Amino acid sequence: MFKIRIYDPAMCCATGVCGPSVDPELTRVATAIFLLEKKNIDIARYNLGSEPQAFIDERKIQNLLNTKGTDALPAVMVDGEVKLAGRYPTNEEFAEWANLPVETLTKTETKSKGIELL
Repeated sequence: MFKIRIYDPAMCCATGVCGPSVDPELTRVATAIFLLEKKNIDIARYNLGSEPQAFIDERKIQNLLNTKGTDALPAVMVDGEVKLAGRYPTNEEFAEWANLPVETLTKTETKSKGIELL
């Protein structure tokens, strides 16, 4: 089973998808995480502002912050190894790490009667 951990910079809420101006990149990442969770992928996300202990508990993230500072965030670990620092993964990277087709993380257009479900 794959284990993906995302270490976010300090944000106002758990996903960063809040406030008057939402960053589309954060929306994409939140959607990808939601879809991966639906596929039972072991994925978790930690916010430096509200969950600093997760950053302290993970030695490799702590070392990354000590050497590069908060510019290293977001950082992503896959199966205990730092895979990315300073940016979020693409949907292709998420799919590769989870051993899923990238289409799993692509929202498809569906015709509905006014209700759209993920």
